[in-house]
Amino acid sequence: MRQRFNSMSTMFTSLKRVLKGLAEFKGLIVVVLISTVLSTVLTIFGPRELGKATTLIFEGITRLVQGTGGMDFQAIGRVLVWVATLYIISAIFSAIQGYAMITMTETYTYRLREAMMDKINRMPMAYFESTPYGEVLSRIVNDVDTLGASLSQSAAQLLTSVATIIGIGIIMFSMNGLLAILVILIVPVSVIIIQWITRYSQRYFRSQQRTLGVMTGQVEEVYSGLNIVQAFNQEEETKEEFEASNDRMWQDAWRSQFYSGILFPLMRLLSNLGYAMVVIVGAFQVIMGRMSVGEIQAFTQYVNRFTQPISQISQIMNLMQTMAASADRVYEFLDEAEESQTEGDNLVVAEVEGDVTFEHVHFGYVPGQTIIHDFSARVQSGQKVALVGPTGAGKSTIVKLLMRFYDVDGGSIRLDGEANTRYSRQSYQQAMAMVLQDTWLFKGTIMENIRYGRLDASDEEVIKAAKQARVHHFIQSLPGGYHFELSEDAANISQGQRQLLTIARALLADRPVLILDEATSSVDTRTESLIQEAMVELMKGRTSFVIAHRLSTIRDSDLIFYMEDGDIVEQGDHDTLMDLSGRYANLYNSQFAANE
Repeated sequence: MRQRFNSMSTMFTSLKRVLKGLAEFKGLIVVVLISTVLSTVLTIFGPRELGKATTLIFEGITRLVQGTGGMDFQAIGRVLVWVATLYIISAIFSAIQGYAMITMTETYTYRLREAMMDKINRMPMAYFESTPYGEVLSRIVNDVDTLGASLSQSAAQLLTSVATIIGIGIIMFSMNGLLAILVILIVPVSVIIIQWITRYSQRYFRSQQRTLGVMTGQVEEVYSGLNIVQAFNQEEETKEEFEASNDRMWQDAWRSQFYSGILFPLMRLLSNLGYAMVVIVGAFQVIMGRMSVGEIQAFTQYVNRFTQPISQISQIMNLMQTMAASADRVYEFLDEAEESQTEGDNLVVAEVEGDVTFEHVHFGYVPGQTIIHDFSARVQSGQKVALVGPTGAGKSTIVKLLMRFYDVDGGSIRLDGEANTRYSRQSYQQAMAMVLQDTWLFKGTIMENIRYGRLDASDEEVIKAAKQARVHHFIQSLPGGYHFELSEDAANISQGQRQLLTIARALLADRPVLILDEATSSVDTRTESLIQEAMVELMKGRTSFVIAHRLSTIRDSDLIFYMEDGDIVEQGDHDTLMDLSGRYANLYNSQFAANE
């Protein structure tokens, strides 16, 4: 599962995944490398050439003082023009590098987001029922953004810094080996310091990204359920939970930035020590005639440029630690277990009759904790079946198994005599239409939301489904009718109206097996009566499963299963179960005795 970053080696393990993902951009990588090398080399030669101009000026001044001549302005001009040309060409190659790097990183993060969205469609339902939505959202949005931004900044800068260190090192050795050795001694000391600090800071960068995911989840949950929070006066408790997460975020952020922040001043200290050594030793070299004034001037520039990328590498390490933490979370998501949506035979929906059989079904969400013990039932094509029982009896779980959101641990579920595992999930689920207990509508027009049941449906078919769901009159009363724009979570219409729209969507899908999970639990009595009339016509020729606590919705069912603890305790039609005077009859009488 999740690894803790306790050393640079573990950080590099995560970065290897990033490099592997960038491997497909070979052409752009070559462009980045070539342009980086050329830009750096041309920049490196600048101080050396400027050193020649300094020597020419020094010699000219000496001749003027001695009265033996003057300045050679033509020679100085030629050197300065050459230096300007070097810097201009270097800037061009630097711009090419930036363009190629941005193109590569943005394309890489674009494909990462696509891969994560595709991954969602292949992941088991168990993952999303055990992971907060905000955590998933944080990985797809925050972590990918952080990864892309850090990669864009750190990769190009790291390449430039490494090329600069190597290039300047070669130049310095060609100019003066002794001074070069003094400067090179800074490198191993810098590496030791970076390793030591990174070992401590990376764990906090990782914790910071994880806490950010938790905070995103808290904000998403509070915002989506703000009315409930206010209705139950839970503002203070919600605030305290967020503040606790925010405190953890502050501690992780402070510690990660503190450890990584001391890198830069330490690198500057080493840089200044190196600069001081070069000036002192270089002065003796000039006095002894082993170096010219221009050469020592050029060398001091090289010392500054040599230590500058070392200091930059300390900053790059901060970015790389953040990038590694984000990359780990992104690839951890992409490495999650999958379940194939296309493996198996293709179920031809038009040929489905709707005969459903449960044969000794055993199932538990957690291994070793069985909640469906030995569920067996036969539902004939076109029957209306009701699942009734107390909360936790297993009604919704049976529906999830029928939909193949989960596969059974034991036994089988058969559709028209064939095990549902024979067919691919994708084609099998196309035979099912479902109205969930919690309505789901997206931001868009009412027409678009109903058409989601069958995307190729015409406007006339959408309107027909709305009429069957007894929601057409309500839609016509809205500004714009079917083109009325629903807000996020459809908060601008009532819960009952949202329920009716989801029923219209299921009607439009026109599939042989219909599942209604608390389908009418959120509508008033009059609306419920209208829905029942439409449902009677809809369910003719279709196998229908209805879950409802309000038994008025299932009195006309062909078969009623009363469930407790994952088993069928009583079964039969309404009259048969009432004659038994058992659990169903007691539940029914407790709801309707007063009215009758």
